[in-house]
Amino acid sequence: MQRLFFLLLTAGILLTGHSVNAQLRNLPSQVTDSLKARYPAAVSVSWNDKISYFQAGFTIDSEKYQARFKSKGEWISTEKTISQDALPASVKDGLLKSKYADWKVKAVYILYLPGGVKQYHIPVVKSDLQKRNLLFSPEGQLLKDNITL
Repeated sequence: MQRLFFLLLTAGILLTGHSVNAQLRNLPSQVTDSLKARYPAAVSVSWNDKISYFQAGFTIDSEKYQARFKSKGEWISTEKTISQDALPASVKDGLLKSKYADWKVKAVYILYLPGGVKQYHIPVVKSDLQKRNLLFSPEGQLLKDNITL
C-alpha cells in the first residue's frame, strides 16, 4: 500500500507540469560586469547559457538587443532588432539583387562585432523547408547564406 501511494505521489508530481529552470553553470560575475560596462543603460536583462557563450537579452530606449559574451566576460557580438525600412539602401539593393529577392523577410538585425565591424542579419523564408539566415556587409555584399530550421 505504501509503495502504491509513493508511486502515485511520484507520478502526480511528474505530471503536474512543474517546470524546472536548470542552469548548466553559474553566471560568472565577469560576464555581468562586462554587460554593465558595455551597456550601462540596459534594462529588463535576461540571461541564457548557450553552452559555448552566455547571451543577454535586454532593452535600451525601447530597442531590443541580444549580446553574447564568453565565460571570462569577453564580448563576442551584439544584435539589435531594426525595421526593414531602417536597412541602408546598399543592403536593400543587395537583397533585391540576390537569389532571395522573392523570399519573405522574417526580421532584420544589425550585428555589431569586435573591431567596429557592422553587418546585417536577415532571416528569410520561402516555405516551411526553405529557410535561410543571410548576412550582408554595409555595402550590400552577401557574406553568408546559412540554412536554418
